[in-house]
Amino acid sequence: MTVLVLLFFLPFMLHAQNDSDNPELCPPKTVFELFKKKDSLLVLKPIKNSFFLVIPVIGAQPATGFVFGGVAQYTFKGKEATDKYSIANLGVTYTTKKQWLINVKNNILLKNNKIFLSGDYRMYIFSQPNYGLGTNIIPHHSRRDNFSIDSIAQPMDYNYFKFHQTASWEVKKNFYVGGGINIDWYSSIKDEDLDVANQVFTYHYNYSQKYGFNDLEYYLTGMSLNLVYDSRDNQVNTARGWFANINYRFNPVFFKNQRYSNVLYTEYRHFIPLSSKNERYILAFWTYGQFVTRGKVPYLNLPAIGWDQRSRSGEGYTQGLFRGSNLVYLSAEFRFPISCNQMFSGTVFTNFTTASNSETNTPLFSYVQPAIGAGLRILIDKKTRTNLVVDYAVGNNSNAFYLNAGETF
Repeated sequence: MTVLVLLFFLPFMLHAQNDSDNPELCPPKTVFELFKKKDSLLVLKPIKNSFFLVIPVIGAQPATGFVFGGVAQYTFKGKEATDKYSIANLGVTYTTKKQWLINVKNNILLKNNKIFLSGDYRMYIFSQPNYGLGTNIIPHHSRRDNFSIDSIAQPMDYNYFKFHQTASWEVKKNFYVGGGINIDWYSSIKDEDLDVANQVFTYHYNYSQKYGFNDLEYYLTGMSLNLVYDSRDNQVNTARGWFANINYRFNPVFFKNQRYSNVLYTEYRHFIPLSSKNERYILAFWTYGQFVTRGKVPYLNLPAIGWDQRSRSGEGYTQGLFRGSNLVYLSAEFRFPISCNQMFSGTVFTNFTTASNSETNTPLFSYVQPAIGAGLRILIDKKTRTNLVVDYAVGNNSNAFYLNAGETF
């Protein structure tokens, strides 16, 4: 907590110095300029109007255990001065829980920002505990009562294939209309605590039986309508502007083990510069909601934290901890400079999650789970403003450490 307090007041102590920053007197400098030789951990290949980064992934979290692998990110733009930066990345990691995680993500602007592509592809050999539905799974006074999140965890193994891709066309400045294809396939599902013969059931099994899903394998295939507004100056590291997305997904029945459903996803991000002298003081907001508006979706496809496109929501909690028929998430960040040359900056943030549970008639907002955290940003490319991101967050009976390339949102 002392570190969080220090980081919160640090930007105000440095305010007078940083407000007078002048690019000519204090030019931007990346962390690699501290070293004469090529860094052995991060490999960079600078190209005009583009930036290629390879970063090792080393860490640990409850859902995966110890993780190691790598992420390659390519940031690029067209030749026109008004072109905005696009991002495509590939991540391959292996964990001590014998998981293989392959992720491909894209947010690409083409034809002088006239076409916007957004995709999320995954191939997982995976295991992750389930904790039940709703945000009331962590009871009031949980610390006082020595409650442990592990006590409600039900481990599962499964394979997951995901293909989500949208394409939208600009119909008015910054406003896009389009559609997409969505495929989710869960297979080889093993519910480790399930013992039907001895009447020992799990959250996943009970839900699947109630709504007619095969508890060993299921599909969700659909099409979506996509509406996007994007006035951000730079999606890699935004200083100003806002982003909104409405995606309505239709899931017809194409195969067995499917049920018809509709899912609405809404998202909003807003970035407000707080100083006219230094644009690096920014107040940023990110909120999204995911709602099953018709029918039922399989248990593992229910809205859950940490399953957004970039897996950045819910800092302070393990991925998938909060899951429900509907889910709303809100995050707020204060971003500030630390060094005059932009090499180091920081953030303090908070987030809130609420999820409903139709099985117990628990609505949204009846239980809200908060988290707080602080982070360090290290500049690794000036032109795209790409930062290495180090965050630590504390939630209710939970905490987590994060290492990424690019801002949380």
